[in-house]
Amino acid sequence: MSYTFNRLLIGISFAEADARTRKALGDRGFGVLTEIDVAATMKNKIDREMPPYVILGACNPKMAYEAIGIEPRVGAMLPCNVIVRAVEGGVEVSAIDPVASMQAIENPALHAVAGQVRDLLAEAVAAI
Repeated sequence: MSYTFNRLLIGISFAEADARTRKALGDRGFGVLTEIDVAATMKNKIDREMPPYVILGACNPKMAYEAIGIEPRVGAMLPCNVIVRAVEGGVEVSAIDPVASMQAIENPALHAVAGQVRDLLAEAVAAI
């Protein structure tokens, strides 16, 4: 089982890919709670260069509330991470598959919510 949904965007800038990713997430009820500029962090912390790479912590509040109500400690696995990174030939967007990440928790009700979130994230990545 793959643990991410991926899409390669060709012919657009990193900034445009980032903007389109945020819009696609927002259109499906996700907000970006956290943002980590991995490339800048690596430069600042260990003086290493790397291509642009951003991790967006996406959250659908309705789905998160439902999941936390079912399994209160699931917050340790939230939010859903989405990466935007420059690769040879374009910009790749990858979103975590919540079903894959929730396999460690034995709770069928939580798995059902993860399936709904998976569908929304897959739609978002496809729409970019």
